[in-house]
Amino acid sequence: MTGRLERRKAQTRAALIDAARTLLTSRDPAGVSIQEITDAADVGFGSFYNHFPSKQELFDLAVAAVADEHRAMIRAATEGLTDPAEALAVAVRLTARFPHTHPALARIIDRAGLGYPGPWSIDDLRHAHAVGRLCFDDAEVASACVSGSLLGVLRNGLRAGDPSLVDQAADRLAVSLLRMFGLVEGDARKVVNRPLPAA
Repeated sequence: MTGRLERRKAQTRAALIDAARTLLTSRDPAGVSIQEITDAADVGFGSFYNHFPSKQELFDLAVAAVADEHRAMIRAATEGLTDPAEALAVAVRLTARFPHTHPALARIIDRAGLGYPGPWSIDDLRHAHAVGRLCFDDAEVASACVSGSLLGVLRNGLRAGDPSLVDQAADRLAVSLLRMFGLVEGDARKVVNRPLPAA
């Protein structure tokens, strides 16, 4: 009986997070009612407060779940790459293509805005700097530069509609970031012209 109850609680919690994630693709959390969330999750209204103290915590967890999925996708795509510059370029190129490859993820990232955690770690950037492949003064500022510019390009991509324009912008952003981090033009373009792993 205890095991069954715990499974049911876990299923209800997962359903609420999935519902919040789906709602994030088209709605601002501030405009979503708890009734709408529980209806979308197909659970009773009273179940909500058994799992979450507020809508904000639920939506934060939904965004965190998307970020985890995003990071896993990038880890799989960059596994085996030995050039830190290429690993960053792949992360940027794949993510900036989301408006046509993973539109639901793109809309959630756009809605989360600058609060969205990027798919690269500060430690990865520090490693790239330590081995002399990327050049910057502060890894956290470098990460903010990547995240902010990527968010802008991703947002434009959601409006563009044309996949070829989205792809071009993704690659141009990767070149620009690599140049900003110290690679010469030719090297940056060579890195970005390498085949893109499947995501």
